[in-house]
Amino acid sequence: MANIKSAKKRILVAETKAARNKARKSEVKTAIKKVEAAVTANDKEAAKSALTVAISTIESAASKGIYHKNNCARKVSRLTKLVNAMA
Repeated sequence: MANIKSAKKRILVAETKAARNKARKSEVKTAIKKVEAAVTANDKEAAKSALTVAISTIESAASKGIYHKNNCARKVSRLTKLVNAMA
């Protein structure tokens, strides 16, 4: 355990940021699952609206540096391909 005041603060800050990042990753996963569920249910309108929300959530995570931008681009691409294949 740290003894220096600044080191103690860094531990607290790191825990806070880790919790925030974890919550953001969870949001992304939930959004992806909603799109996949709508595609499985063959509900085109729900899939399109869920895709819009998912893309927004994923791009937000990319801008915060939680995911690498290429990782987010891959996620968006896969989901878009999945929804477009319904047509």
